[in-house]
Amino acid sequence: MKEQNNLSKDIMWQATVSCDPAYDGKFFYAVKTTGVFCRPSCKSKVPNCENVSFFPNANEAQSAGYRPCKRCRPDLHIKTYDPFESILEDTKRLIKNNYVQNMPLHEIASRVGVSRFHLNRIFKERTGYTPRIYLEKIRVNEAKELLLTTNLNSTEVGYQTGYQSVSSFYNAFKRNTGLTPSQFRAYHNGNNVN
Repeated sequence: MKEQNNLSKDIMWQATVSCDPAYDGKFFYAVKTTGVFCRPSCKSKVPNCENVSFFPNANEAQSAGYRPCKRCRPDLHIKTYDPFESILEDTKRLIKNNYVQNMPLHEIASRVGVSRFHLNRIFKERTGYTPRIYLEKIRVNEAKELLLTTNLNSTEVGYQTGYQSVSSFYNAFKRNTGLTPSQFRAYHNGNNVN
């Protein structure tokens, strides 16, 4: 059996089928029917074995007429490529820049180019919380800053940080800090908190 980078075709095929990131950079596979080449860790649909060719590097795959996969980006000269990293960073940036607006999840997902279910799942897997909880944390952090640096009352702070009602602001603030907005301000101004 033909060896490539000291790996047998069987080993490379198994790495391809299992999307094994340990083999990224050791070989690339190309699919004749699509004209695309990928990293072994690519999560695209598993091709038929008879349509696959293996290459020791990206340059050889491109020289053979294959184009790089848009999902796993084998043309980038990094050992591993995480396609979800840019989605996460774009989502975080979008939420931080628009935290005052009432932007539903489907709109955020549409703007970063994925479904809302997919966004919710990968965001929670990677950060430990949903985009909605992330938005709440951003808003509460901004509210804490306003409470400490301005003379705005709690209601004004709530509305300025994107909350549509006083009760939703108070509930979110207490859930994240353990204090009401007025208790937080009093505590940080050196006053006694009941």
